[in-house]
Amino acid sequence: MVHVLSSRILLRPTDPERSRAFYGRDLGLAVYREFGTGPERGTVYFLGGGFLEVSGRAEAPPSPAVRLWLQVADVAAAHEELAGRGVEILRPPVKEPWGLVEMWIADPDGTRIAVVEVPADHPLRYRP
Repeated sequence: MVHVLSSRILLRPTDPERSRAFYGRDLGLAVYREFGTGPERGTVYFLGGGFLEVSGRAEAPPSPAVRLWLQVADVAAAHEELAGRGVEILRPPVKEPWGLVEMWIADPDGTRIAVVEVPADHPLRYRP
């Protein structure tokens, strides 16, 4: 078995500056580190238990098969905050049949992002 010490998601945006503004300013993700220079420099953001690296440049947006899942403490508060920052809300918070409360947004390249609240009584958190 491979012993994984750390992990990160790598995004190659079509417009790196626009994506850095989205993840840093609009979503408010904290910067872990930056590297390189110029418009295609790399920025690595804290992403809960992992990292999100936005670096380089792609000619085309990522595959629609790529999605991000961000757990927050209060999805209604996140909805209000993100809408106030001008982030397009694809779908406001809805309690799903599986018990999670999910809201959907997208980054500037269309990568869909689930912003999720795990209720206190959900099996992901509840311990009898």
